[in-house]
Amino acid sequence: DGDYVLNPTASQMADTRLDLVIAGTAEAVLMIESEAHELTEEEMLGAVMYGHREMQTVIDAIISLAEECAKEPWDFAPAEVDADLEAKVKAAAEGALADAYKEQVKQLRQEKIAAAKEAALAGLEEDEVEAAGGILKKIEKKIVRGNILATGNRIDGRDTKTVRPIIAEVGILPRSHGSALFTRGETQALVVATLGTGQDEQIVDALEGEYRENFMLHYNFPPYSVGEVGRMGFTGRREVGHGKLAWRAVHPLLPSKDQFPYTLRVVSEVTESNGSSSMATVCGTSLAMMDAGVPLARPVAGIAMGLILEEDGQFAVLSDILGDEDHLGDMDFKVAGTSEGITSLQMDIKISGITEEIMRIALGQATEGRLHILGEMGKAIEGARDGVRDGAPRITQMQVQKDKIRDIIGTGGKVIREICEVTGAKIDIEDDGTVKVAATTTESADAAINWIKSIVDDPEVGVIYTGKVVKVVDFGAFVNFFGNRDGLVHISELAPKRVGKVTDVVNEGDEVRVKVLEIDGRGKVRLSMKAVLADEEKESDAG
Repeated sequence: DGDYVLNPTASQMADTRLDLVIAGTAEAVLMIESEAHELTEEEMLGAVMYGHREMQTVIDAIISLAEECAKEPWDFAPAEVDADLEAKVKAAAEGALADAYKEQVKQLRQEKIAAAKEAALAGLEEDEVEAAGGILKKIEKKIVRGNILATGNRIDGRDTKTVRPIIAEVGILPRSHGSALFTRGETQALVVATLGTGQDEQIVDALEGEYRENFMLHYNFPPYSVGEVGRMGFTGRREVGHGKLAWRAVHPLLPSKDQFPYTLRVVSEVTESNGSSSMATVCGTSLAMMDAGVPLARPVAGIAMGLILEEDGQFAVLSDILGDEDHLGDMDFKVAGTSEGITSLQMDIKISGITEEIMRIALGQATEGRLHILGEMGKAIEGARDGVRDGAPRITQMQVQKDKIRDIIGTGGKVIREICEVTGAKIDIEDDGTVKVAATTTESADAAINWIKSIVDDPEVGVIYTGKVVKVVDFGAFVNFFGNRDGLVHISELAPKRVGKVTDVVNEGDEVRVKVLEIDGRGKVRLSMKAVLADEEKESDAG
């Protein structure tokens, strides 16, 4: 109903447009994590400010408890900086570092920075090196931040609002169900989407109980993406966190299971990184899904915002931050969404908090950047393709009576296993009688569907079916039709003329069209090929 709700219940969460967690102090907001259904910037900012106001009750309670129970705080004095050492390092490194940060290519810049630091440290005593590291970082921050605030120019020559050049491509891996390569400056993600069936859903054992998830997004950040050599081991916290952020950004736009009964797995391989690979993953995921034929409500894009904030109140909000700007700046503020609104917001900061004014400017600037990125993505693909690609499973749904489910499954699953093995299809059956048949070819799907129909339905007298001759005898031929049903075509029903030998007309393995003449009380089926020919002749004469 448009009202913000503090600490919502599980039932309220099932019907909400926003899931937001924030942390902060009495003065400002420190951290944000969220998933939203296309909220406006004002709605999102209002939610953050509402949460900040409501947390004051808890903060007051903590202060009251501390006044009664807390021990005396420790006295802490930061280590004093050696003024002589600081002057020596500054004289040796400041000019070289300033020149290094004029280099716009990341790898060349890193080489020059490393050389400047190495030269500055070379003339120091061993016990001075550790302290000098902190001084060098302080010099770097002063150079980068001061230049942005003074001139508005950033490390790579952009102003504070410009997004790096974007190249978006789809369908670059022809055998995948959907693929995209998203490049923004020196950040690139290769994203692949794969479609599966209900059998491929992830079983999640969560605090609220076990459930099945039909959308998985895995983010990989190999060492080579930042020019390093390292082990490709277990999934780290970075991979889990960035993957979940991208998952939250796209999840609100996914079709329901009724609209699109597939399990979706997306894998993002970051091939190059210089800032905001998680937002590149959001963009690449949207592109790869549309390439796979997933009917997203709208394309989704993401952008990472940064902040330079000085003690005197001067600040600059940066769009599409570089890795160095993230490292030397004060805020990492990631915003993802569509042309209609925000779907995910994440923020963490390195300062004591940010104000409503700064957050409002950041959200407004992020909207401009996001709309620009969506425009560039639209040059590659504007919406979901019609239908899934060749090689992807095609899912057909049918409804059967609940009491027929056990007949399809069979004793110990014997029947359903046989259907899957013979036809090559995958079959999922739900408790309400919904049957989903997935197959990569039309022939496989039709075979499985007809087999299931033969179990739950009876063939109709007077209807023509396609079947296969499974046995030839002196008095006729047995034809398998309507899935696993067999019927007899008597020798007199093989052809309009008299037939001397059955094999003069049909042999085992032949595909034939037959008409059901009769189904007796014992379920035996009498078929005719002659009647099919007669019907076709009548149609021809009528035409």
